[in-house]
Amino acid sequence: LIHGNLRLVLSVIQRFNNRGECVDDLFQVGCIGLMKAIDNFDLSQNVKFSTYAVPMIIGEIRRYLRDNNPIRVSRSLRDIAYKALQVRDSLVNRNSKEPTVAEIADELKVPREEVVFALDAIQEP
Repeated sequence: LIHGNLRLVLSVIQRFNNRGECVDDLFQVGCIGLMKAIDNFDLSQNVKFSTYAVPMIIGEIRRYLRDNNPIRVSRSLRDIAYKALQVRDSLVNRNSKEPTVAEIADELKVPREEVVFALDAIQEP
């Protein structure tokens, strides 16, 4: 069951590639989430295993990312930072150029200073 669902783990860790973490570490943590999903899966619920496993894998990876960060950053600030990174990527794809902080802030509808502060907070020292 584990071997048959390793591609599921690989597909989930693709969502976390822009976090600057080692892909091997994310894969190992994702496999832990997969094993927890296997242990807790209930066939009587009439749900596909993948439907149950994906949130378990994502949760395990998020827990790892949260606990592995040496500086504790508030959840709301982290959310803004990760949304800013996603918006940045979509703007790069759309406009074929690096967006300004003002463009990212406008897209998120938050002040520029908040975007700068949030992105600084998640940067490695």
